[in-house]
Amino acid sequence: MKYVPVVSAIGQPLIPCHPARARELLRKGRAIRGFDRGIFYIRLLDRDNGDTQPIAVGIDPGSQKEAITVKSAAHTYLNIQADAVTWVKNAEKTSTTMRRGRRGRKTPYRRCRPNRRQGQLRLPPSTRARWGWKLRLCRWLVRYYPVETFVVEDVVTSSKPRQQHWNRCFSPVEVGKTWFYAELAKLAAVHTLKGYETKQWRDSFGLKKTQSKLSDTFDAHCVDSWTLANAWIGGHAKPDNTDIRPFVIFPGFYTLEMAAGCREIFG
Repeated sequence: MKYVPVVSAIGQPLIPCHPARARELLRKGRAIRGFDRGIFYIRLLDRDNGDTQPIAVGIDPGSQKEAITVKSAAHTYLNIQADAVTWVKNAEKTSTTMRRGRRGRKTPYRRCRPNRRQGQLRLPPSTRARWGWKLRLCRWLVRYYPVETFVVEDVVTSSKPRQQHWNRCFSPVEVGKTWFYAELAKLAAVHTLKGYETKQWRDSFGLKKTQSKLSDTFDAHCVDSWTLANAWIGGHAKPDNTDIRPFVIFPGFYTLEMAAGCREIFG
């Protein structure tokens, strides 16, 4: 069963409502419908504020696929499986090679720019793109859901064995996730769980994760994001909504395939 996000007249996210309630508000002229990247929502015209309830967002980062679940104690509102950003490193390498090649020929090229990021946090383009993509998804969700907490599975990796200082301070994953947590904390509280803690919670709910990491099924990645959200917010012993929305991302743009949801909700 799908629920429709609700925002007030001034844009404050409120408790999502049942599709029948959304149709009634639209029919009476108390709300207008809206659409944003596949999210269908209604905006109230006669209320600036209203009731809210705690909502947790579970985030399961991955190397090729990532999952996000929006859940309250009563309902699981949204399960998203998104493609990870993986092409930026090769694109930047090609761009750099072509730019340096132009400087050795008699052809127009831009001059070398000064270091405009001196004194700022310097993230490699591929790292910034990978973690920035997750941040954009979270910023998009908080516009339509009253998110109270983000629960993220803490990714741990070692880029150089037996060199703890390097792994802690220079590993792209460590630098990227530190920046991501800092930016995410500006939206709502952030809590992290280790991978083994996620597995313990998943086993306690009697859930299993498939070995096919690239499949578009709930058991591939959304099972972990749901586990993270439910471990914090509670409310269910089993998933009440296993429908997933695939977020297909391509270089330069992204779309969310939810046209069928519009027909089901609004006819």
